[in-house]
Amino acid sequence: MTIQTRTLDVPGAVLTYDVHTPAADGGHPPLFVLGSPMEASGFAQVVAELGDRTVLTYDPRGTDRSKLLDDGEVTVEHHAADLHAVAQDAGLGPLDVLGSSGGAVTALAWATDHPDEVRTLVAHEPPLTSLLADRDLAVRAQADIVETYRRTGFGPAMAKFIQLVTATAPIDQAYLDAPDPDPAQFGLPAEDDGRRDDLLLGKSLLTMPLWEPDLDRLRDLTAAGDLRVVPAAGVTSPPGTLAARGATALAAALGTPTTDFPGDHGGFMRNEWAPDNDPAAFAARLREVLAS
Repeated sequence: MTIQTRTLDVPGAVLTYDVHTPAADGGHPPLFVLGSPMEASGFAQVVAELGDRTVLTYDPRGTDRSKLLDDGEVTVEHHAADLHAVAQDAGLGPLDVLGSSGGAVTALAWATDHPDEVRTLVAHEPPLTSLLADRDLAVRAQADIVETYRRTGFGPAMAKFIQLVTATAPIDQAYLDAPDPDPAQFGLPAEDDGRRDDLLLGKSLLTMPLWEPDLDRLRDLTAAGDLRVVPAAGVTSPPGTLAARGATALAAALGTPTTDFPGDHGGFMRNEWAPDNDPAAFAARLREVLAS
């Protein structure tokens, strides 16, 4: 497989994306694999297992190789516009899409606005806070993480983020009133290094939880066959986590079942925190779902 890296100027950012071209294409539609805030490198293991088709990957604005300009904003709508710009610049025609976590949210926004560019969207564990019964308290919990980041820095804020995304019960007042977690229990520093450039902790958690998908339009598009949306969740993800609940809520809203994928929230990647994840099995399941 050969990789061509391209840059693209968009309002408020300079994006970097990659076109992975197989030595022998299997005749499958091109696939866009994306996350948010995860950059292209986080999908390297699963992309290596998808050598029978052209694959796009990219770094969201402000992450890794993609620059956020001084006047740049970080919202679901801006990310969606970026995805549209990359799809147009790549010129590969309608794409199958694997959107992971926040990438599933931004891909939903893109597909809603430009359904002609998306064939099938596999929305893997989208943290769609706006669809949850505990949305108001969950929004407050995420806004508190941003405030903690602004006040005391990375370690304390990231500790709260990890605690939130691993919680297996709906957010209630007792959760909000509980003592702050100790960063050390997650191997994080308690000291403030003075930096405030983490886009997840500083910006995304203020905007993404408030974004609401246009469910009526999505239902119309899927009913007409103009777009296929596959809400998906990892079989080893605790079902009560916010992202897994987001997949279930999206499936219920669209009147479709949740599709199981191997592994956990990051089932496409094996690492020291998830040594049992199997990128090859994840890629095999993705092929199966896209072909069905």
